[in-house]
Amino acid sequence: MATCPLLLRVFTTNNGRHHRMDEFARGNVPSSELQIYTWMDATLKELTSLVKEVYPEARKKGTHFNFAIVFTDLKRPGYRVKEIGSTMSGRKGTDDSMTLQSQKFQIGDYLDIAITPPNRAPPPSGRMRPY
Repeated sequence: MATCPLLLRVFTTNNGRHHRMDEFARGNVPSSELQIYTWMDATLKELTSLVKEVYPEARKKGTHFNFAIVFTDLKRPGYRVKEIGSTMSGRKGTDDSMTLQSQKFQIGDYLDIAITPPNRAPPPSGRMRPY
């Protein structure tokens, strides 16, 4: 079965934290949008290299990419976020070969990538305190 490419809407931050869900509310989206044609079986490593093509500063060895799927909440209005994995520039990692499909990504979902520059520890995952 041939897979069709999909238009992936990717949002990035460079402070190591994901966008707040209210930034996706009421038809709005954050301003950092990248549109990438890709496939459901694209791996996090492949998506990392596509992002690095657009943001040369993210090519620095040790840059940390944390991936999350942003999807419509079926139980109440708004969006939810699900962290799926992370990659690092210049280093092999266990999530490199993870695909969008394996994480139940649906066409229409967004991908939110929190990019942390090298030498800054990625923030602890889990519930984030509102700032």
